[in-house]
Amino acid sequence: MSILNSTFCRRLIILDLIDTDSRPSVPQLIATTGWPRRTVQDIIKALPGLGVKIHFHQDGKRNNDGYYIVDSWGPIDRQWVKANRSDIDKALEPMESNTLTPP
Repeated sequence: MSILNSTFCRRLIILDLIDTDSRPSVPQLIATTGWPRRTVQDIIKALPGLGVKIHFHQDGKRNNDGYYIVDSWGPIDRQWVKANRSDIDKALEPMESNTLTPP
């Protein structure tokens, strides 16, 4: 597989997690991915720009009590993401240290 864009891969991973996790909230997505809060929030905010439709289901008295639900994957092929998840994950792995050794 060709090299995948890491920014796009992060968006696909968050989309997949929102679609498959039980009650995916920002704190849960942070715990699952290990990414900073701001990164997770920015990715969620960017998903509608890809044509994805998600909404926040408030489940409590406070505004941030709740979780996200995917209404539509839009132009993104859900089956492709599921089938290529390992390649998507690999695109986010840090480069091996020996690849940047001086000549």
